[in-house]
Amino acid sequence: MKEISIGKIVINIGVGRSGEPVEKAKRALNALIGQQPKVCGAKDTVRDFGIHKGEPIGAMVTLRRDKAVEFLKRVIAAKGNTIKATSFDNFGNLSIGIHEHIDLPGTKYDPEIGIFGMDVCMALVRPGYRVTRKRNKSRVGKSHRITREDAISFLKRTFGVEIV
Repeated sequence: MKEISIGKIVINIGVGRSGEPVEKAKRALNALIGQQPKVCGAKDTVRDFGIHKGEPIGAMVTLRRDKAVEFLKRVIAAKGNTIKATSFDNFGNLSIGIHEHIDLPGTKYDPEIGIFGMDVCMALVRPGYRVTRKRNKSRVGKSHRITREDAISFLKRTFGVEIV
C-alpha cells in the first residue's frame, strides 16, 4: 500500500486572450500528445487586460497511466534531467514550466502554430487515495500521505532525475 505511482499529469497552455491564439495552443497540444485538449475559460474579469469572465484563454490536457509516464520522460529530458527542489510542494506534487514546447524531444517547429510555453503539473498517488471520493467518505491518514521527500526519492529512483 506504500507503493507510489503517477496519478495524473496536467499540461496547461495559457495564452491570455481568446480567438486564434487559443486555437493554435489547442493544435500544439494535440500535436504534442495526440489527445484532444479542453479549452479553459477565465475565472475573473480583468479590465486592464481586456479579459472577461468565462472567455476562453487557454487549453489543457490531462494524461494518465502509460501516456503520463512517457510524457514525463520527455519533460525530464527537456529539462536536462535536473529538477529544482522548489518545484515540489508539501504533498508530493510537482510543477514544472517549459519555456518553449519545441524543447521537448521529438517535437518539430511548425510555423503555422508558433511557439508556446506550458505548465506541467504531476500528482503522485498511493493505493487507497480514492477513499476520499467514494460514497462513505473518509480521510487519508498522515502516515499514508506523500511528502516532498517521498516524491523526490520516487523521481530519483524511477526516472534517474537529479534534484538541484
